[in-house]
Amino acid sequence: MLLHHCCKFTTFVDYTCSVKVNWDFFGIITSLTCAVHCALLPVVVSSLPMFGINIIHNRPFEWGMILLAFLVGCYSIMHGYFRHHKNPVPFYIFFSGIFFLVLKQLFPVYEYFFLGMAVLLIIIGHFINYRYCQRIMGCDSPHHKH
Repeated sequence: MLLHHCCKFTTFVDYTCSVKVNWDFFGIITSLTCAVHCALLPVVVSSLPMFGINIIHNRPFEWGMILLAFLVGCYSIMHGYFRHHKNPVPFYIFFSGIFFLVLKQLFPVYEYFFLGMAVLLIIIGHFINYRYCQRIMGCDSPHHKH
């Protein structure tokens, strides 16, 4: 689902194969990974500070995860918008999710509420983008099934 092989046989000797990435699926996985990190990691690895490892509430790591989600999401949704559907709805939903991720960092008292809203909106944005890309007939992108 994440990777799709696009292979073309030009001759019996010349074989070209490229791998296409489904960026919406990658964005969903990134968002879920962030949610697992933020929600479950404190419970599962509470002993890591004994070993000098601190990734729980580590500001640079948290901002790095937000940046990663933002970059993957922007690429995915811009690709869908410009090459497939021209519908801005996934942008609005995705950026609302990113906004909640930033709020999570700025207001730690409401961290879990903002995190839940962020993950939900980011995943919905990617899912809607993916669905819009699927609905377009005549799309020649090899990583969208029609």
